[in-house]
Amino acid sequence: MSMHLSPHDLHRKAWEGQAKGIVILLLLLMLPAWSLSFWQGWLFWLVFSASTSFISYYFLQHDPALVASRLRAGAGAEHEPAQKRIQTVAAVVGLLTYIMPGIERHFTGLPLPVSVVILGNAAFLAGAWIVFLAFRENSHASSIIEVKSGQRVIATGPYGVVRHPMYSGCVLAFIASSLALGSLWSLPFAIALSLVIVARLLDEEKYLKANLPGYTAYCQLVRYRLIPTLW
Repeated sequence: MSMHLSPHDLHRKAWEGQAKGIVILLLLLMLPAWSLSFWQGWLFWLVFSASTSFISYYFLQHDPALVASRLRAGAGAEHEPAQKRIQTVAAVVGLLTYIMPGIERHFTGLPLPVSVVILGNAAFLAGAWIVFLAFRENSHASSIIEVKSGQRVIATGPYGVVRHPMYSGCVLAFIASSLALGSLWSLPFAIALSLVIVARLLDEEKYLKANLPGYTAYCQLVRYRLIPTLW
């Protein structure tokens, strides 16, 4: 599987996946809007493409094993039945999150001011940075729920603040996406997607407590799952 790819093949597959992702995002944004003047969509697409490309480039250079483990993603790659269901729901809600701004743009012109759009893009970058820090701290951060051979509990860096910093960054990025795209219609879907993430991490914690030595003690040490001082 992907863990046994040669460096050349790993780079090729990773950049093919990156290119596919940003092309799909562009189509999800622009086709429903049916207009190339959807400037909020173009700006967000550029911010998304630049930030995710940087993350891909960095870890291909510094932690290719992490990249290889994250090539397997989605409901079909999950081992746990509950996670297969959660990932399926996440895929549907995620698509709607990024389709709705174009539909709203087509019918209303988008009411949110430029300042909110700029703030949304900045918040998205903050979320992407949190995800980057989580990846850099935890080389075992696979895209599916599993415990790898030799895996240990990580309690340093962002993992010393919350138990699931990668999800914290994702939730911030999801909510910020709606604002960055100037869309109110997509905001309920972004919130719903965040709730799906909550369901995923709760199920993940049950799995890790049962399969990763030391995880129960880590949960007692780090109280908050997603948001510092709150939950």
